[in-house]
Amino acid sequence: MQDDSEFTSGTSARPARPLIPAMWRGFRSRCPACGEGKLFRAFVKVNDSCPACGEAFHHHRADDLPAYLVVFIVGHLVVGAFMGVETLGDLALWQHLAIWVPLTVIACIALLQPIKGAVVGLQWALYMHGFSGHEDELDHHPELEPAEGAVR
Repeated sequence: MQDDSEFTSGTSARPARPLIPAMWRGFRSRCPACGEGKLFRAFVKVNDSCPACGEAFHHHRADDLPAYLVVFIVGHLVVGAFMGVETLGDLALWQHLAIWVPLTVIACIALLQPIKGAVVGLQWALYMHGFSGHEDELDHHPELEPAEGAVR
């Protein structure tokens, strides 16, 4: 059984951060560290830091993962429900459009912020993308930077 008091990576020992509570706090749009401060300043804009505990969020890299997860989840639910309704009865095309298009749009909008919060909570709990207190080794690639004097 793994000891939850410390997580050792390389030569440095770091305290373990609880994964499921951090993701749940993020899902509820709260700070994954303290669970008190607001995670978002706008619909999907993450605060630079927690207003309650000061945990920095500016370096998170949720990128497109929340959108992909939302499409995956909503797609499976809507297609499954559509197929179930289609097996039980025979609806006209306009009736299907009237049901499934609004349901899909509403479900996507409703899930986007909670899923993004959970992804930020996951990154915080696993010390990913700057949440470890130092720049990730794989994030900096000097060979990919433009040469001196190059036009961007």
